[in-house]
Amino acid sequence: RLTPARGACMSVPARITLVTLGVADVARSTAFYESLGWRRSSASQGAVTFFSMQGSALALFGRDDLAADAGVPADGRGFRAVTLALNCDSREEVDAVHQAWLDAGATPVKRPAATPWGGHSAYVADPDGHLWEIAHNPDAPNGPDGRMILPDPA
Repeated sequence: RLTPARGACMSVPARITLVTLGVADVARSTAFYESLGWRRSSASQGAVTFFSMQGSALALFGRDDLAADAGVPADGRGFRAVTLALNCDSREEVDAVHQAWLDAGATPVKRPAATPWGGHSAYVADPDGHLWEIAHNPDAPNGPDGRMILPDPA
């Protein structure tokens, strides 16, 4: 529980440090993400795999174990109302990255195409059906460290 100091309201940090995907087979999913060129962290163990990302981390954990850890049923199916995104520096990079995901065994969901918001995007699904958007957004470019640059808060 967050407690404010002396009547002041505590501000929650605006960041995502770790995204954990519940997967059917940790070894299979690890091999899939490694085939994209992502390097597994030495902190990984048999039951969980970690990948360092630019500014955050991705974990792969057994779906049933993750549900048990959260105290929720593990039978969720279909669209989870969540997507992950990988922003690219150009439309051409979207096309190339989309093809790399397909070559690694991802399922195509939406082919690369122009968007109504002036960008270019595609969707793929990993071996467990987690949706990844591969996009170029000219209004939110990547900085030199690969992180998306958003306009200042309103």
